Amino acid sequence: MGVLSRRKNKKYSYEPRYYKNEDKDGNPFEIRHKFDDYRSTIDNRGLKTKFNNAMRDYKEGTERTARTRIYIIAAILILLFLWFIDFDLSIFSF
Repeated sequence: MGVLSRRKNKKYSYEPRYYKNEDKDGNPFEIRHKFDDYRSTIDNRGLKTKFNNAMRDYKEGTERTARTRIYIIAAILILLFLWFIDFDLSIFSF
C-alpha cells in the first residue's frame, strides 16, 4: 500500500442459505413496506397528484359501517373528556 493510494472495499458474493426465489421481485434484501402493492399514492410525483389520489382512495375505500364506528368512538371520547373536566353535561338533556 502506498502512502497516497486508497484501499478498495472488499466485495463478497453472499447468498442466503435457505432463500427460495419465489418472490416476484427476486431480491431478498430489498426493504419494502407490506402494503406498497395496494397503495396508489406511492409512485406519483407532485403534491396535487398525491393529494387527489389519496382523496379518491379515501372515498372509494371507506365503508359506511367504518365511518359510523369512527363517529361513535369520537363522540364517546369527547363525552368522556367533558365528564373528566367536570363540564356540565345537563345542557345536552331536554
